[in-house]
Amino acid sequence: MSRKKKGTEKNQHTVVILTDANVLINLIHIGQLDLLRQLPGYRFVVPEHVTAEVQQDDQARRLAEAMADDVLAPTAITDLDEMALYAELHRTLGQGESACLAIAVHRGFSIASDEKKAFRRTAIKKIGEQRLMRTQDLIVVAIREGLVTVAQADQWKRDLETKRFKVKFNSFQDLL
Repeated sequence: MSRKKKGTEKNQHTVVILTDANVLINLIHIGQLDLLRQLPGYRFVVPEHVTAEVQQDDQARRLAEAMADDVLAPTAITDLDEMALYAELHRTLGQGESACLAIAVHRGFSIASDEKKAFRRTAIKKIGEQRLMRTQDLIVVAIREGLVTVAQADQWKRDLETKRFKVKFNSFQDLL
């Protein structure tokens, strides 16, 4: 399945997604961080600012393991324009969200984040809604690719709800 979208690097069929801490932690909670490796047409990248936000020992260990196993690739803000935008964004947004957005703007990548309100408004303005994904969007891709059933996804939804992750749908079937 090829996708030709903004947010690609050399391979025009791979969408590069900067992954925010909340999405990573949600996937860690349900034991599905490796699912990111299985989603065809996507490559997931984690800015060092996001890595620094994942501070609970078990979560940090799982994130480090996923990076060592090439499930996720590390990246850093290296460009002066990225640094300037990061500094501007960080006045009102968290460090991980600011890093994801600064990199996305300058490299044309997409973002996976469950942040709402200020982040979402700013991201839509800077990169457009089509380049934003949430935890549930990634799970929907997995369902459509046959990697997981709706029943399994609904169980993950229930598990995440015990961790304060709330969504406004009853079943993943509603999103298909």
